[in-house]
Amino acid sequence: MSRRRLRKTLLPLIALLWAYGPGTTPGTAASALHFSYDRPIDGAAAPFVLASARGLFRTEGLTVTTGQAADSVDAIARVASGSSDIALADINALIRYRDKEGAAPVKAVFVLYNKAPYAIIARRSRGIATMPDIEGKTIGVVDGDLAARLWPAIARKNNIKLDKIRMEKISAAVREPMLSAGQLDAVTGFSFLSAINLRDRGVPANDLAVLRFSDFGSEVYGHALIVNPKFAAANPDAVKAFVRATIAGVRLSLKDPARAIDEVLLQMSGGSRDVELERLRAVLGDNIATDEVKKSGLGGIDSSRFDAGISQIADDYEFRKRPSTTDIFDDTFLPPVSARTIN
Repeated sequence: MSRRRLRKTLLPLIALLWAYGPGTTPGTAASALHFSYDRPIDGAAAPFVLASARGLFRTEGLTVTTGQAADSVDAIARVASGSSDIALADINALIRYRDKEGAAPVKAVFVLYNKAPYAIIARRSRGIATMPDIEGKTIGVVDGDLAARLWPAIARKNNIKLDKIRMEKISAAVREPMLSAGQLDAVTGFSFLSAINLRDRGVPANDLAVLRFSDFGSEVYGHALIVNPKFAAANPDAVKAFVRATIAGVRLSLKDPARAIDEVLLQMSGGSRDVELERLRAVLGDNIATDEVKKSGLGGIDSSRFDAGISQIADDYEFRKRPSTTDIFDDTFLPPVSARTIN
C-alpha cells in the first residue's frame, strides 16, 4: 500500500482514537466541531492541513471533522444553517450576505488573508503589462466573482475608463483555458489560483501580468474564519482554541512551506508539488504575512481600513444598511497580539 493511501486510510481512525487527547481534561471528551473549506484542498489550505496532521487541534482539545463547500457563498450557508460550526470564507461575501433581510448573524472571528487575493491576470503578449494597458482590451469575468465586483472601484481609483473595456461573461470552468488559448486578453480572479494554474497549463511566467488589486488601492480584507452564532455562544473556548491552532498552522507553514506541502499533497488527488508549493508561497507572501500583519499580528481588523473597504464595495453594491466593523467581525475570540505575531 502506498504511503499516501495508507495515510488516507488511517487518518479517520486516528481522529477517533484521539477523541480523548492530551489537550483535554482526563475523563472529559474533546470538543467536537465541523469545519468547512470553501473549495477543494490545495496548497493554500496548508495552515489547516497542518493543524490536523501535526496534532495542533488535538493539543487544543479539539476533535475536528472537515468538509468542502462549493464556494464562499455555500460555506456561509453551511455555517448559517449549523451544518458547519466554523468555515473559511471570503469576508466580502459575508458582508453581502449579512446585508440581506433575515440573514443569520454569522460573524468572522479571525482574518486569514489580510489582503484579498483579487487580481486581473493578463497576457503580456496581448499588450497588457500594467493597469493602464487594460483599456481597449477584453476581460473575462465569472458571474458573481468578487474580484469582478470590486473591479469598477479599482478601475475608477486608477483613472481607468470602464467604457473602453469589454467585459465578457464566462464560466469559471473556462477562465484559464480561454486566457491560455488567447481568446481573452485578461481575466479577473484570485492571484494565487488563476495565475499559477495558467503556468501549470504551459503559459510562460514572463507572459503573465498579475495586477493585484491590493497594489492598486484595494482596502478590502480577504478570507476569514466565520462561526455559527449559536455554536460560538455555547462553545467560546472551542472557537478560541480553533483560532489558536490556526495561528500555529500559519507559523508552521511560514517556517517550512516545502514540508507543509508534503502534508497537503497527502490530502489531494494528483496534485503537483511544484505548483502547490508555488501557490502556498504566493498566498503566504501576498495575502497572509503582509507588512500590516508583521506589525499588528495575525487575525485582526483595522476599523478605518474596514470602513474604506466598505466604501469600495459600495461602488458596485447598494447596502440596505452600511455595516460597521463590529457588525461583521467579533474580536473577542482572538488571543492577545503578542500571541498572534509572526517573524
